[in-house]
Amino acid sequence: MKSYIKDYFFLTIGALIYAFVIEGFLVPSRIIDGGITGVSMILNTLTQKPLGLFIVGINIPFIILALRKLGKRFVFATFYSIIVFACGVTFFGQCFHGHCIINDLELFLVSIFGGLILGAGVGLVLRNGASLDGTEILAVYATKKIPFSVGEIIMFINLFIFTVAGFVYDWQHAMYSIVTYFIAYKTMDTVIEGLNESKSVFVITDYSQEIGKDIMDKMDVSVTYIDAEGGYSGQKKRIIYCVISRLQVQKLKEIAKNIDPRAFIAIENVYEVEGVRIKKRKI
Repeated sequence: MKSYIKDYFFLTIGALIYAFVIEGFLVPSRIIDGGITGVSMILNTLTQKPLGLFIVGINIPFIILALRKLGKRFVFATFYSIIVFACGVTFFGQCFHGHCIINDLELFLVSIFGGLILGAGVGLVLRNGASLDGTEILAVYATKKIPFSVGEIIMFINLFIFTVAGFVYDWQHAMYSIVTYFIAYKTMDTVIEGLNESKSVFVITDYSQEIGKDIMDKMDVSVTYIDAEGGYSGQKKRIIYCVISRLQVQKLKEIAKNIDPRAFIAIENVYEVEGVRIKKRKI
């Protein structure tokens, strides 16, 4: 129950932040977001019908589509977030009455700060198990029909939306919309991954025991040895695997290279780390 309460608290906060940015930054400045929200903002401009109505109406078919693939919990959380978002857009729209928090002429500031806050809001929603846009759901299904990845399909959809925005508004505002979307995307990644970004490291070397011992002793990091075989040489090797913070990357490289200058090191981002860390035994 505590987990549900926490999740829905952050879903509410994230959806309201998103609505605040849309009505307080983007709508008055004629800058749009990508995805279903961007389509809704264009239709709102063309028809003068309530923005919240388009947001809910266009997303509903995608929510139903997600029910078969992504489960009831995700669908309910997504539906809740979209309803809160739509209500927030209506509320903040009445509060701001079409006036931007920042001077309308400062489109660059609107793009930067609007994108930062927007990304934080959407990131909170995604991190707590929901979505505010049906575009991703559509992309997941489209990958079965066409030979493109989810990311590529979303990019094509948003490219089309921003192109339409260029005709509805003007090309300057369309380009600022792209800047806002890019900043929001990067901020969203930071919120989802967390500020304490971790790295997973693979070290392939003939001195795995020595390097692994030094990593454990000098960095107080637990390592795992993985048995492997060289593709060309056919020689048996032991790969060192560990998860470290980004601040420890340089230290690990120094340890590995001091023992084996020819060590092969592969480093990847880790989005989430769970589990018990086994501390080294003190003698």
